[in-house]
Amino acid sequence: MGLTAAAVFGTIGMSADVASAQQVSENIVSEQGDWAVYEDADPKECWAVAAPKETVNTKDGRVVTVTRSQMLLMTFFRPGAGVDAQVTFTGGYPFAPGSTVTLNVDGTEFELITQGEWAWPENKSADARIVAAMKAGADAIATGRSSRGTTTKDTFSLSGYTAAVTEAQSRCQ
Repeated sequence: MGLTAAAVFGTIGMSADVASAQQVSENIVSEQGDWAVYEDADPKECWAVAAPKETVNTKDGRVVTVTRSQMLLMTFFRPGAGVDAQVTFTGGYPFAPGSTVTLNVDGTEFELITQGEWAWPENKSADARIVAAMKAGADAIATGRSSRGTTTKDTFSLSGYTAAVTEAQSRCQ
């Protein structure tokens, strides 16, 4: 799986207006393929999460080495806030202001809006389309641009995604 408990941020509370990571969660409840499922009680929230299998960073067409914090792709549930299957990506760096992240799931591209180090779809309908694609897909590739002009391309395996997101959803009903 490759995720440590400290790799996953709880109390995320994503919305189109606010993205915050307030505490680290150690509440892993299962692993499904390349995905892990976490659950926190107060507030009640559950999520399926994976780390990338491959990462490539480029600047001016050349591969470069950069320092990044955690890179994670998640599907998040927080029933008390009306959050149901929200797709969230953190690239481990501040995204360029006004930029978007492209999430490519087996050739189908989706646009994610960014704020700070976080990116997510603009509405629940887009979340639903991405979740459906990820359930049917093999890989998801998140491509973003940092505030320093570096392009990042993170490839996530979707092996175990359907089981993980189904479990996260059932734990947060």
